[in-house]
Formats: sequence, C-alpha cells, structure tokens
Amino acid sequence: MNWLLVVAGAVVGAPLRYLTDRAVQARHDAVFPWGTFVVNVGACLVLGVLTGAAPRWLNLLLGPGLCGALSTYSTFSYETLRLYERGRRFLAAANVAASVLAGLGAVTLGSQVARQLFA
Repeated sequence: MNWLLVVAGAVVGAPLRYLTDRAVQARHDAVFPWGTFVVNVGACLVLGVLTGAAPRWLNLLLGPGLCGALSTYSTFSYETLRLYERGRRFLAAANVAASVLAGLGAVTLGSQVARQLFA
C-alpha cells in the first residue's frame, strides 16, 4: 500500500516539475537554469514542512512521491555541467552555491514553520 502513495505523489510531481520548469524558463530568457532551481527549492520547502509534522501516509505521498519527482538532482547536475562546458563557469558555480544554500534555507524555513504550526 505504501508504494501506491509514492506513485500517486510522483504522478503529480513529475508533470508539475516539467510544467513549472517550462513556465519559469518562458518568463526568464536567461542562461541560468531558473526552472530547475525553483522546483528544487520548492521541494526542499515542502520536505521541511513535512519533517516530523505530517503523518506517515502524507510523508510518503508528498516526500518521496511528490517531492522526489518534483526535485531533480540529475537535471541540476546536467545543467551545471552545460554551463561550465559553455564557458559560463561563474554561473555554474553560482548555480551550485545558490542551489545548496537556497535548498538548505528552504528546508530549514519549512521545518521552522511546521514546528510553529504543529507544536
């Protein structure tokens, strides 16, 4: 039964990632991969809220299900490599630093919000 919750979350997360990435990239004609950045930070925020604040079934649905399909380390890595190979070394380094810092900040913020709401 648990795997069905993960699948159900992924069914929503994967298309949401694609659609969000396309929408963000369409609005920002930039070399920087803003779409992937937004979905990854958003997934970190959701995971932070879930940490210890949600029942097991909701953690499965939204954690490895929705957020697992929404966030994408492989695309982040590929886009960073493409920036580096195209001579955009500063943007590649900025993507790594900003993604890690924003992801940690988002998961921390989400965790703090959940503690305040569900304490």
